Amino acid sequence: MNSLKFATYTGLAWLLCGCNPLMTASVDTFKAAVAGPSPLVLTQAQVDAVPFPQVKVTTVSSEGVMALIRQRGDLQFWVASGKQVLLVRDGLVVRTVGLGTDLDGTRWQGQSPFQQGLHRVPDGYRSTRQIDLVGGYRVGLTVTSRMTRKGIETVEILDKPYALLRVDEDIEVAGFHARNRYWVDPDDGFIVQSEQHLTPNLSLTITQLQPTRKDAR
Repeated sequence: MNSLKFATYTGLAWLLCGCNPLMTASVDTFKAAVAGPSPLVLTQAQVDAVPFPQVKVTTVSSEGVMALIRQRGDLQFWVASGKQVLLVRDGLVVRTVGLGTDLDGTRWQGQSPFQQGLHRVPDGYRSTRQIDLVGGYRVGLTVTSRMTRKGIETVEILDKPYALLRVDEDIEVAGFHARNRYWVDPDDGFIVQSEQHLTPNLSLTITQLQPTRKDAR
């Protein structure tokens, strides 16, 4: 992302501050101390008042809301009012800005299982991708991945229950092991909620606040 584009996205982030108390909350919560912030209390009315699809993003030390401000092909640009940015493709975060130990890029070797739709991926499916990390010149690290289907689970979002297919992804990169979890619409593969370990030092829980809006995919 070049400096002009980043200035555009961060400028839009500041505009989001005035949309709604929901968006304003992310300014402080994404800068929270390591002890962690108080959980955001969200209402359907607050979410509906913002004219963009939104996600709640939680880290070990912070919690905030991001809005989808641009989509270029299958690449989405999610921005918080505190200038943090997530680039997401098919539900998987492929780059981050402003979250500390950022993920700088993601490239697949072969077809991405997320492009296929995780509801179609067979149990035990294996794939490989490469990632770049900000700092330390860590470029082209190989991530091995194995998918496991876990069945239907109920996830509650804004007091509404959703019956979703859980798919776990066991990953290994440079001696680091982690398990990502994705809760997807079993009919079309839309990822409604996920727990993603992006780097050894950065993990996110991402929840779609408008999970029936397919334009947020």
